[in-house]
Amino acid sequence: MKVYYSSDANAELIKSKKVTVIGFGSQGHAHALNLRDSGVTVVVGELEGSPGWQRAKDAGFETGDAGWAASQGEVIMMLVPDEHQPAIYEQHIASNLSAGKYLGFAHGFNIHFSQIVPPGDVNVFMVAPKGPGHLVRSEYEEGRGVPALVAVHQNPSGDALQLAVAYADAIGAGRAGIIETTFKDETETDLFGEQVVLCGGLTSLIRAGFETLVEAGYPPELAYFECLHEVKLIVDLIYEGGIKNMRYSISSTAKYGDLTRGPRVINSAVKEEMKRILDEIQSGTFAREWILENRAGRPVFNALTREWEAHPIEEVGERLRGMMPWLKEKKLVREK
Repeated sequence: MKVYYSSDANAELIKSKKVTVIGFGSQGHAHALNLRDSGVTVVVGELEGSPGWQRAKDAGFETGDAGWAASQGEVIMMLVPDEHQPAIYEQHIASNLSAGKYLGFAHGFNIHFSQIVPPGDVNVFMVAPKGPGHLVRSEYEEGRGVPALVAVHQNPSGDALQLAVAYADAIGAGRAGIIETTFKDETETDLFGEQVVLCGGLTSLIRAGFETLVEAGYPPELAYFECLHEVKLIVDLIYEGGIKNMRYSISSTAKYGDLTRGPRVINSAVKEEMKRILDEIQSGTFAREWILENRAGRPVFNALTREWEAHPIEEVGERLRGMMPWLKEKKLVREK
């Protein structure tokens, strides 16, 4: 697997082109600000009057609707949520594409599952930072970077990969590592990681642990600290130096419990379910389900979101976090 760094990037390749960032949300604001700070000319496409539009204006960007913005840039980066991209592309972007332009994505979903099919004379690339936008921005400001994946789907100009590497470097990824991949591999591994480990697996594990302790009669405050709050402490150790580093840092009692009880929770039956989920991703079953869910107005999505937000762990957590004001000092997520 090829890895690029800042020394491999041709900064002038991206600086010589005007970049349009479609969307000024989590990833959009980070890309736009980092690109500008790296000397790239950036315009922003947003829905006029929306919070993102106002934030982009306040940040000093020339801002207009997606169609206008797309007409201005040689490089158009799609950074709105996956489910909104096809409609925005059809209504505003497609008519503003011309031969030799570059159309970029931070996730391969809509290209890989053919929800967006650009003309063959347009370069199509991906720059996918391996972290949320707020981290992409904060790491850049600290002189560091978040690693990113790059891929090329169409390359009529012959320099789409070089452009993608230069773009990735301009948002800070060259400081950490830019890994070459494919739209297929990025999409399928990203969906799998989100569903079985990073989001779905982790939140369900936290909730099940919290419920088990509370149902056994333990105070919910203790359950919250043991099953949610301290997750960050463990994850930081893993992030810093892998699982071995975490196990070196915890007590022998904790390590023995980890080694002997962990496999009883995440056992062969769980792994078989993971394989079924991966098959749903690879076959397109999940993609079709998610596309239809959005077309129907998200009834399942909304019902499950309400159910999770009403769970006691949220009330307990909000109360306990209020006792720890230092958590707000470097909060990454903007208040709604």
